[in-house]
Amino acid sequence: MLFSDILGQEHIKKHLVHSADNGRIPHAQLFVGPEGCGALPMAIAYAQYILCNNSDGENKSGDTACNMKFSSFSHPDLHFAFPVTTNDKVKSHPVSSHFLEEWRELLKNQPYGNLFDWYKLLGVDNKQGQIGVDEAHDIVKALALKSYEGGYKIMLIWMAEKMNVAAANKLLKLIEEPPNKTLFLLIAQDEEQIINTIRSRCQILHFPPLSELAIKEGLIKQFNIAEPVAIKIAHQANGNYNKACDLVYQDSEDLQFEKWFVIWIRSAFKAKGNKAAIHDLISWSEEIARTGRETQKKFLHFCLEFFRQAVLLNYQANDLVFMEPKVEGFELAKFAPFVHGDNIMEISDELMDAIYHIERNGNSKIILTDLSIKLTRLLHKKSQVTS
Repeated sequence: MLFSDILGQEHIKKHLVHSADNGRIPHAQLFVGPEGCGALPMAIAYAQYILCNNSDGENKSGDTACNMKFSSFSHPDLHFAFPVTTNDKVKSHPVSSHFLEEWRELLKNQPYGNLFDWYKLLGVDNKQGQIGVDEAHDIVKALALKSYEGGYKIMLIWMAEKMNVAAANKLLKLIEEPPNKTLFLLIAQDEEQIINTIRSRCQILHFPPLSELAIKEGLIKQFNIAEPVAIKIAHQANGNYNKACDLVYQDSEDLQFEKWFVIWIRSAFKAKGNKAAIHDLISWSEEIARTGRETQKKFLHFCLEFFRQAVLLNYQANDLVFMEPKVEGFELAKFAPFVHGDNIMEISDELMDAIYHIERNGNSKIILTDLSIKLTRLLHKKSQVTS
């Protein structure tokens, strides 16, 4: 993977190349950034730069055979670990080595993809993946062997926050004192979910969201679309190139999420003083509860962002508003006055609580019904600010 193919993040590219050229390579690094920022492709390009002895800031001038292996993500000294769970193919004790074919497909087609895309590729419905102790055992075993080509061994752990406590504790000593020329590259969206003993042993590199310019140029190069269309999509993507690609294909899960959200909001407005409308909220909760837990969590995060956009519009921070609802008859400008300083924090807290309980395998129908009833009350709460 070429550094030049990675969108934006020029200062991070220069830092990684400079440190590699000067032989200053920390043995454990944590790349932290939001979805679609390019942390995963950057980590792979960095691994290629090190393993293939490339120079001059690009993955072209080193070992040609080594660089060719990276085109199919099959270099023997680059190891991967990522969240997995059981599916139709693997019935028990799932580990990353069972899913390398699907993983390479994701890297080839969606290098900016998210956890939702990954679970969709695995055919996982109502399950949540994790990096468990079986995975940690495989990591220890793989890194105990000598490197295939005599240089570095690199372990790339994607979505490291999905590592459970047992796995983290098993890897702790290895991350602190790895064998000679062994490098850990951890990639995460939320570093706070990684236990502190792991975090403290890593050099942390923060990736910002991509600029609209970088996304626009990436869209034009990849999809050959007109510049005005690319500019509009780049604005709607809010720094997330994965979302931008979904918008190009009109395949974004956000389109379905928006329909669910509008039905939810309309039912919540009707429900005040109308007992019959409560049945609509319960039906809505049942429909969402039938989807997978990862879908439910992603939808609730979408709702959280929608409410934030509404409050920004309500307080006239128009330059920060990127959402453009597509559901007929629903206008963000008309909805915005109902989201204000006196209810936005409570709404956010309720959504985060729902995400927390769903992640911990609570009954989705009960959680979503409870959230819906609370939302009805909060949406009708009046702002105390007088003009």
